[in-house]
Amino acid sequence: MKKESIAIDMDGVMADVETHFLNWYNKEYQDKLTHEDLKGKTEAKAFPVKGIIRKYANTPGFFGTVPVMDGAVEAVKKLQEKYDVYVVSAAMEFPKSLIEKRNWLQNHFPFIDWRNIVLCGNKHIIKTHYMIDDHPKNLDPFKGETLLFEAFHNLKVKNHSRAKNWDDVLHFFEID
Repeated sequence: MKKESIAIDMDGVMADVETHFLNWYNKEYQDKLTHEDLKGKTEAKAFPVKGIIRKYANTPGFFGTVPVMDGAVEAVKKLQEKYDVYVVSAAMEFPKSLIEKRNWLQNHFPFIDWRNIVLCGNKHIIKTHYMIDDHPKNLDPFKGETLLFEAFHNLKVKNHSRAKNWDDVLHFFEID
């Protein structure tokens, strides 16, 4: 019997890019911005320096050094027991990130087969049963069931089921 499938976003879901952006910004500008300072803001307006997120995302080494989201490794392993899990990232927006993202997955999630990694330009092509993402723009057109992974930039979004963390994801899929 074929398993149902889940597409899981990398940045902001598996990879804690929010913390990474804060760390890079605070180091470069000797500032003390916190997660609380970002809450409810768009990515474009989250940081005092315009375009800083794009700058960091285009910097070699950024994606290769992102910390893993708390609980992600264990949760993805549990999901794989019941579902076909695919990692889906709209990585083409930042082409320098492709090798770094693949290597990051290999280092932190070596149990995910390379055939289950989709680095694409547009997630609208994804046809899994479920999608977990932090961006409504990826979930809104998705035909399957959606789960919005909470991030500073999506706190006001109400039209998707929501997970605040990986424990919430496991609860959503009724996995202990």
